[in-house]
Amino acid sequence: MMDLEEAVMGIIVNAGQSRSLCFEALHQAKQGQFVEADSLLKEANSYAREANAVQTQLIEADEGEGKTKMTLVMVHAQDHLMTSILAKELITELVDVYRQNAVRP
Repeated sequence: MMDLEEAVMGIIVNAGQSRSLCFEALHQAKQGQFVEADSLLKEANSYAREANAVQTQLIEADEGEGKTKMTLVMVHAQDHLMTSILAKELITELVDVYRQNAVRP
């Protein structure tokens, strides 16, 4: 198991990259560049999976017993992860809306 600081940074970096890619995908969709938007969302998913994998490692190590030291930076990492998940879900829907509107007369 990686040390706590490394794990927290893994969540922050990967979740942040996922979120950034999602917003870039939204920008591409607004421009009608759906192939690029889809590619960016796919890349964002890989970063999201990595952030989630690190979180899962921390949860498994804690075993529901409070073994993992809770710090402000840990809360910050969880916040990054949750906002990136929400951004990914909403932006995926928005890309689909832009796609549907692009094919309508």
